Amino acid sequence: MKELTSAQIRQMFLDFFKEKGHDVEPSASLVPVDDPTLLWINSGVATLKKYFDGTVVPKNPRITNAQKSIRTNDIENVGKTARHLTFFEMLGNFSVGDYFKESAIPWAWEFLTSPKWLALDPAKLYVTVYPKDTEAKRIWHDVVGLGDDKVFEVEDNFWDIGEGPSGPDSEIFYDRGQEFNNVAEDDPENYPGGENERYLEIWNIVFSEFNHLPDGRFVEQPHKNIDTGMGLERLVSVIQNTKTNFETDLFMPIIRKTEALSDGRKYGADAKDDVSFKIIADHARTVTFAIGDGALPSNEGRGYVLRRLIRRAVVNAKKLGIDQAFLYQLVPVVGEIMASYYPEILKNQDFIQKVIRSEEDRFRETLDAGFSLLDQTIADLKASGSTEIPGDTAFKLFDTFGFPVEMTAEIAADEGFTTDMAGFQVNMDAQRARARAARGDAQSMGSQDKVLMDIKDASAFTGWTDLTDDAKLLDIVVDDTLVDRIAAGTARLIFDRTPFYAEMGGQVADHGVITDANGVVVAKVTDVQHAPNGQNLHTVDVEGTLVVGETYTLAIDQERRKKVSMNHTATHLLDQALREVLGEHTHQAGSLVEPDYLRFDFTSFGPVTPAQLREVEQIVNTQIWRQLPITWEEMPIEEAKKQGAIAVFGDKYGDVVRIVSIGDYNREFDGGTHPVNTAALGLFKITSETGIGAGTRRVEAVTSKEAYEFLTQQQDLLAATAASLKLDQPNAVPHKVQGLQADLRTSQKLVEGLQAKLAAQEAAGIFDHAAPAGDFTLIAKAVNVAGMNELRQLGDQWREKDASDVLVLATANDGKVSLLVGASPAAIAKGVKAGDLIKTIAPAIGGGGGGRPDMAQAGGKKPDGIDAALKLAQTTLEAR
Repeated sequence: MKELTSAQIRQMFLDFFKEKGHDVEPSASLVPVDDPTLLWINSGVATLKKYFDGTVVPKNPRITNAQKSIRTNDIENVGKTARHLTFFEMLGNFSVGDYFKESAIPWAWEFLTSPKWLALDPAKLYVTVYPKDTEAKRIWHDVVGLGDDKVFEVEDNFWDIGEGPSGPDSEIFYDRGQEFNNVAEDDPENYPGGENERYLEIWNIVFSEFNHLPDGRFVEQPHKNIDTGMGLERLVSVIQNTKTNFETDLFMPIIRKTEALSDGRKYGADAKDDVSFKIIADHARTVTFAIGDGALPSNEGRGYVLRRLIRRAVVNAKKLGIDQAFLYQLVPVVGEIMASYYPEILKNQDFIQKVIRSEEDRFRETLDAGFSLLDQTIADLKASGSTEIPGDTAFKLFDTFGFPVEMTAEIAADEGFTTDMAGFQVNMDAQRARARAARGDAQSMGSQDKVLMDIKDASAFTGWTDLTDDAKLLDIVVDDTLVDRIAAGTARLIFDRTPFYAEMGGQVADHGVITDANGVVVAKVTDVQHAPNGQNLHTVDVEGTLVVGETYTLAIDQERRKKVSMNHTATHLLDQALREVLGEHTHQAGSLVEPDYLRFDFTSFGPVTPAQLREVEQIVNTQIWRQLPITWEEMPIEEAKKQGAIAVFGDKYGDVVRIVSIGDYNREFDGGTHPVNTAALGLFKITSETGIGAGTRRVEAVTSKEAYEFLTQQQDLLAATAASLKLDQPNAVPHKVQGLQADLRTSQKLVEGLQAKLAAQEAAGIFDHAAPAGDFTLIAKAVNVAGMNELRQLGDQWREKDASDVLVLATANDGKVSLLVGASPAAIAKGVKAGDLIKTIAPAIGGGGGGRPDMAQAGGKKPDGIDAALKLAQTTLEAR
């Protein structure tokens, strides 16, 4: 076996198949493009579906790649087993209707065993085949030359994921020796393909020769394909002869850097610490690559996965004594390891680090408080004899402190506790119900609605030019049933034409009324959505009689439409202005256009400064005052792109698109409504700018009348503030506030000085008498000081005096307890760590905490537990 680096192994694989006539496809983004079935790219073949299903014919039917992949279904096992990873690289060679078993099998053996390539010992290689795949077994025997003792038949060797391509597969195993095994040599599972650690699967060759039909039958494909996968990390662990994936050159530099950031922990010294090191190394790779490919932490989808991984890494870092933002510091290490094949990581290093650091800082703000709640819950449950974290506690940790429920369950499991997931779900469902109630009673139109799916009647939207229209009623849907007429209640209607805009692209739906031939209002339109087949579907409150086939007059609420349209135009102007001020990397991440305000989400990696917001406002208002005409036209999508029209990332467009132009300033793909001139907006004012997630900001703004009312309200508030400060002129408020702040700072310094004096008086004598506690000397006292700052000052004095081996101080104020523990170098040398001791005694005060070996602190809510905490420190030291 050769001595090879991971980079050499990856390149050797690609070079081998290039020599066999394969085109090398670069690794695709981890974020799937046009594939809603996947959260992440999870295999080498996932990016090649377009070739295997015939959508695209490849220039060369032979393809090879090294594809970065993410799988997160077994996150809890990462770090606890030798092989589980969330991020990995899959090496693969693929044949799209070209070569088949007779080439794929011998080539695999050649790459693994040839002295020119990996030069693995053939004696240590075994293969498995599907029992009915006699052809594969024949090739292994007759062409490769393996004996019966090397080829095992395994029923599971059939690749099938439901409808679509499927077929038998053949797996190749490497015998690492019994010393690597987790089962006895005579265990029934001790064979290639069994549940053991000795025989490690390194390559899977899938012979995609059948098509799995919807009726369950398997029929032969006219063009048979080869799809292989070999995990780079496993292969590297074999070649570098490491016990797990984590001791290879793909992970060890990350682990070494983590060691340097820890409180002196070393990989390999403690099994529990090793789990944390592995989790951090794995998650650092995953989040680095995922963010580099455009994914951002959020509360749903792949963003939630990222957030969970970052927070899981932070929690494990805390177990290693890392109490600072650290994960972002591992990005350059990951980049250096992977630079030979993925140079984009180092190129985008600053961007990736900003996103991770922002998420780390956000989580750390609530981490300690969340841990205190969880630690206290576990302590209380132990005292009561219960072993399950209540669902409402798990939900509070999720909702208030940002703990993913899976993380709570994992931490609880480490303590021998289960988590009431059903109770958590009840709380989660209640929150979602509250959110739905806050949003209103919008009808959800999904493709699962068979009645609507079957309605194919054509319906034209005329609302770009007409505000009223006469239309024929085609369909009435009541409680998912088609009816011919209705005289009361709620219904959903489809007409042959309509001026009512259906909610789309962030713009809310039109409201209005429907009248009969006599001008009598028969229904009020409260919402409009798109039906499954594209028609505008009107949700109405029926006030008269509606009959299918009759003609009615549809009239939108023109004032509402006007206000919505103005805010939609303002959204386009805001989008353009933000790119001008913040840079072209800024992209829209969502929008909402209501009659009374607009909301715009965009990518950015820090707050927008007041000066930048003022500049954005100035730009938008300038375009309003320029009185720019607003026009629209339809054209082929390629022509629109050539003309520089802006498309919203992720939106889908047809061959012909509608382009809205705001004078010479802005040109965008858009299907919404707008006024004819920017002058209609009158005035634009930003009312707020906030962060809604790592890398995502939100601006809310108003126009026209609402902008005037907002400014008037601000002016009234300023006048009221001036009056409360007894000032004649509102302009004098800033100067007055500055003076009050200066006075406050002076007072605060005076208070701090008095508190320091009180602390000094309190300290007098407390370090004079250290009590014996086993092999140590201990000062453990309750003191009357203002809080933790003063306790730390006393801790500094104790250290300077070298007054005892161990210090424990507590103080109570307003029902809250602050607890400080210090350990001298001599005590630390004998195994006493302040962080460990405080975790032992803090439950007595109803809290939790941690810190360094020499100094740790905790907070709690049980002042009457101080004496117990001090006594517990004494007995704990005596028991050592």
